[in-house]
Amino acid sequence: MRAKVAGVMAVVGVLSGCGTATVAQPSQTVAGVLTLDRAKPPTPGGEVGGASTEFQNANDLSMWTKLSATEKDIDRIAKLDVNKTAKGALYMEPKTSAWFDGFRGPFVYQELAGDILMYARVKVEGKNGGQPKRKFSLGGLMARQPDSYAKPNWVSVTTGTADKSGQVEVKYTQDGSSKPQELAVKSGWVELALGRVGRVFVALYREDGGKWKVGRRWPSNLPDVLQWGITAYTDWDSYSTLKKDATKANAKQIKGVPDLKLTVDFVRFLRPELPDYADALNTASVSDEVLIKAMTPAGA
Repeated sequence: MRAKVAGVMAVVGVLSGCGTATVAQPSQTVAGVLTLDRAKPPTPGGEVGGASTEFQNANDLSMWTKLSATEKDIDRIAKLDVNKTAKGALYMEPKTSAWFDGFRGPFVYQELAGDILMYARVKVEGKNGGQPKRKFSLGGLMARQPDSYAKPNWVSVTTGTADKSGQVEVKYTQDGSSKPQELAVKSGWVELALGRVGRVFVALYREDGGKWKVGRRWPSNLPDVLQWGITAYTDWDSYSTLKKDATKANAKQIKGVPDLKLTVDFVRFLRPELPDYADALNTASVSDEVLIKAMTPAGA
């Protein structure tokens, strides 16, 4: 079923203020600097909060929609269930697949509008435990522009094995061109946050028992309504000669050696908000410390 579309949060610059990451840096003493004491955590509850899922009941899966079903694609999910394989969690095993440039992989989502903070606790493992052994075997969160197969547009924060194991990957794909960045992280449970507020997208992550870190900030030029959800993909090397031909690769299920298990403890949706004068693309206006407070749940 298609998830309900949440009401739009009237926050300055959701679409009209799209700029670039190169912004004049203001003095720390002038108006435009958001201080830590003035920053507020995202607001829980409300209509968007109704999309949150704790995955305690098998019926919770009905809140989530497969992209392969709505946009008529190959179903690249080998296994997907809630509170069955992993108690109190969503469990996903992808087939050989990729989310890179024009390549497509598994994605289950809810369609939501406006400024969103999507927060989850996830664990990525290889099929036999430990870190996945196949390159670019990653799982986590993604926000995607609907019906953008021709010119893919999405942002993601995932964890697992990229070029090497023990990574968080933050990635913005614009018109089919992906720009990933990889950051070292310990194996095990990882908390991920992906959000849009005003004219910026933000990816954050935290190792179990660690402190939140800002993975990346990007200018937001995606439409108001997006698909917010869970992705997992694996086994890039099995694409072999099709690594440069997404059209042919997407037309069939690639046979390979998939090696990823994704467990998702929960996914929670909140409403972030920044004051009009705060420019989250500008670290002198909104520091990492302040951004973390504004884009992670209170007490998390």
